[in-house]
Amino acid sequence: MKSAYKNIAVAALSGGLDSCVTAAIANKDYHLALLHINYGQRTEKRELKSFNDIADYYGVKERMVIDLKHLSKVGGSSLTDLKIEVSKADPDKIGAGSSNSNIPTSYVPFRNANILAACVSWAEVLIAKAIFIGAVFEDSSGYPDCRPEFFKIFEQLIKTGTKPKTELKIKTPIIHLTKAEIVKKGIELNAPLHLTWSCYKNEEIACGECDSCALRLRGFQQAGVEDPIAYKVKPIYL
Repeated sequence: MKSAYKNIAVAALSGGLDSCVTAAIANKDYHLALLHINYGQRTEKRELKSFNDIADYYGVKERMVIDLKHLSKVGGSSLTDLKIEVSKADPDKIGAGSSNSNIPTSYVPFRNANILAACVSWAEVLIAKAIFIGAVFEDSSGYPDCRPEFFKIFEQLIKTGTKPKTELKIKTPIIHLTKAEIVKKGIELNAPLHLTWSCYKNEEIACGECDSCALRLRGFQQAGVEDPIAYKVKPIYL
């Protein structure tokens, strides 16, 4: 259904720190339409709660939740396959980014392509101007579908595979920021960081030890700011 708004951006919102700050950035210049993906991940219910809480915070009426359960059927990730253990963070390798040749078990094969495809479909119907996704490369765990060139190529794919005169840009405003810079940006924009969820393992209290918790905690620690969510343990990752 076509939206009545003219300057629309579809923002992929997982409910995590990065996607929340990205949505806050998009909210400055666009009317937000928020999209969330359920893909059979361990913390699916908790992430969905964060999505709705953040959407409520911004008063977003145009929101969509899409089930991509084929990603859990495909497996190959500790996030979707309970037989694969969620590994504890190695303090010496946190944020290895492109220098890390060992892709972590939490990598969901080609997830960002699936997310972007869903965003493009909805954006084309809404006649949106942009798609925002909170991908982070330099301070991430080395996911291949978080590389800047991946998004440049996908943008070309959009031009080729959508209706004529479709003008859709993929925006990755935090892709070259560190987690500390993302935390500071979120605070600057008054983003609801207290509503976000990053833990790969738990839904009640964040574990504090998985890669995602470690990256997040280190970001807050380096920013000199107390993380507003509760953790089972809170190691120092500076």
